[in-house]
Amino acid sequence: MSAPTARRELTTAVLLCAASGALALSSGGQAWADVTATREAPLPPVATVLTGGELAPLVPATGLLLLAAAVALFAVRGWGRTVVGVVVAAAGATAVVSAVRVLTGSVQVGPDDLDGQVGLGGATISVDVPAGWPVLALVAGVLGLLGGLLVVARGRRWPGMGQRYQRAGAAPRRPVTDEDRHQAAWKALDGGTDPTDDDGALR
Repeated sequence: MSAPTARRELTTAVLLCAASGALALSSGGQAWADVTATREAPLPPVATVLTGGELAPLVPATGLLLLAAAVALFAVRGWGRTVVGVVVAAAGATAVVSAVRVLTGSVQVGPDDLDGQVGLGGATISVDVPAGWPVLALVAGVLGLLGGLLVVARGRRWPGMGQRYQRAGAAPRRPVTDEDRHQAAWKALDGGTDPTDDDGALR
């Protein structure tokens, strides 16, 4: 794999992780569900809003993990990067599952989610989930899953942090010239040493 290709793939994976994490965090902080609890008369209905973090707490958690992974991809190499890729793919899949559960109505909302209102024992609770923010979390999970799979498949061949600045090998030593010997002799005299006592040391 050429160096430009490897750098492009690394950049793509980092951008996928960063975008996925940002979208998951952003969507997780928004209102995902309008909840209404109809209590027995004469108590009035109770209405509240649940955020993505309350309804699907794993979504913002995976967002933080994906943002951290975007940084970690620069810091690790080889099999360590593959491990990061597996974690990223798992985080993306978790966000996908969490979003799908909300969109399909598989998440249950109970009286404990309604701020401790009284009279909820026999209340009928209805949940209205607009698709917008959960769908954004779903997109975030898909991006994270794609980024993780890319890292697992190709990550071991990518360069590490600062690798382009590493020296390929030690520079060859410059031969000693007559000027170098003369300078060494003057330095020896300045230091109070007679260079003629050990002339071979200057050669």
